[in-house]
Amino acid sequence: MSDHCHAHRPLAAADSARLGRRAQLLAAASVSYNAVEAVIAITAGLMAGSVALVGFGLDSVVEVSSGLIILWQFRHRLPETRERQALRLMALSFFALATYVSFESLRALATGHEPDPSRVGIGLAVASLLVMPGLSWAQRRTGRQLGSAAVVADSTQTLLCTYLSAVLLAGLMLNATLGWSWADPVAGLVIAGLATKEGREAWRGEGCCAPVTTSVVTSGTTEAA
Repeated sequence: MSDHCHAHRPLAAADSARLGRRAQLLAAASVSYNAVEAVIAITAGLMAGSVALVGFGLDSVVEVSSGLIILWQFRHRLPETRERQALRLMALSFFALATYVSFESLRALATGHEPDPSRVGIGLAVASLLVMPGLSWAQRRTGRQLGSAAVVADSTQTLLCTYLSAVLLAGLMLNATLGWSWADPVAGLVIAGLATKEGREAWRGEGCCAPVTTSVVTSGTTEAA
């Protein structure tokens, strides 16, 4: 969430409603995809003993919660009033993920745990690299148009999944091809570090957009709503 949104011209009520519906559709798509991804990643990770793969699955759980937060926010008549609560909830989910993955990664490094290769994990990482960038772009564009920091934060979580997919793929490939078992927990620590950074920014509201402003045109005059 390092990039900042620019000031917006007032949104017409119809445009605001349309963009709100789009934000909900994108959030629902993210929830659906990540729910499936979480089940596959966590199951495959537990079977292979892969901290990074389990951490990736837990990040998918965080993304599911993020999408649900957006749906909760935009079901309200005035979604902007839930903006700060939504950001704080997202930040807490990031911190929970970072704490767990850090602990498991450090434990794996300390004990010399060697995960098994996971073809399922590799395939899942490749699929996410193909799907997530486009979804993140659509979410971010919608969030900027709405002036919603929470929707932009949700897009950042989706983009983070893209980065994590690349990190996960590297760790799994190094372990599978070269037998570098340490690459898996190191990948987990990278995932935890990125999650911590995004959690701090979400908590502070960094990269927030201007508040949503709708306008109602009546009798040739524009009133701020």
